Amino acid sequence: MIYSKVVGTGSALPGEPVTNDDLVARGIDTTDSWIMERTGIRARHLAGEGVTSSQLGAQAARKALEAAGCAAADVDLIIVATSTPDQVFPSTACLVQSALGVSGFPAFDVQAVCSGFVYALTIADKFIRSGSHRRALVIGAEVFSRIIDWNDRRTCVLFGDGAGAVLLEASDSPGLLATSLRADGSQHEILEVPGNIRNGHFEGSPFVHMDGSAVFKLAVRVLGEVAVEVLEQAGLAPDQLDWLIPHQANIRILQATAKRLHLPFEKLVVTVDRHGNTSAASVPLALDTAVRDGRVKPGQYVMLQGVGGGFTWGAALLRM
Repeated sequence: MIYSKVVGTGSALPGEPVTNDDLVARGIDTTDSWIMERTGIRARHLAGEGVTSSQLGAQAARKALEAAGCAAADVDLIIVATSTPDQVFPSTACLVQSALGVSGFPAFDVQAVCSGFVYALTIADKFIRSGSHRRALVIGAEVFSRIIDWNDRRTCVLFGDGAGAVLLEASDSPGLLATSLRADGSQHEILEVPGNIRNGHFEGSPFVHMDGSAVFKLAVRVLGEVAVEVLEQAGLAPDQLDWLIPHQANIRILQATAKRLHLPFEKLVVTVDRHGNTSAASVPLALDTAVRDGRVKPGQYVMLQGVGGGFTWGAALLRM
């Protein structure tokens, strides 16, 4: 039996942290206390001019390879989850492949917004379990600040830029124990960028539109449901989890998800305070943070969760 296992993690953040007070100084009509009370966010990183998702993704990938003791030439699959690609095409994954100096194997993007990394990880797991591939770089990379209306304080304070990556490798012992992916396209209007390129012009809106209350209610419900589903697949009880790493969107969503699973808050990995919502990058960024600071250890059970526009959601249960 072939399994897949995470053998290395990495991340990349552009520039210096931008605090809530920094946003106020830039003229945004808000306060540190207003943002903290509603979201738990203290700071985020914002990409400078010329910094792209593929550049951040390649940086995170190199760190994941280094952590695993592997070279880029050892990889035979790259999947990038992003909603902010460098260009219409080619894929961000192909640009990452080029930046790593390798070629000849599949490289493609997945677009599931904030659920993208969990979707990409699940897809990579299928490739490896089939026996067709042995090592996959799975990356979440975003420059979400480029699609934010900086005059809308309801959304502009929420998001940040960054990338996270894992190296998934074929293994004789189980690593990725169970996954579940879900979507409800009828809910697409509660979180979307309702625009497109047509005949050389942008039509519609190029900015994130979000019904915050609707997103909160749906996210809390589906994250709880998909967590139970994945635990049941693996034959585990919630109290056997060592760590829960949900999409880092809002501290209240994280807390509500833990409460639904009867998990103590101490079992949550929280980085939203430092990174804001980095969409598809948020879960791998949080995983890498917890691996590198020593909280996540080999042999522990870790649940990753994504939820975002589409409306999409999913979960993956790992044994590290």
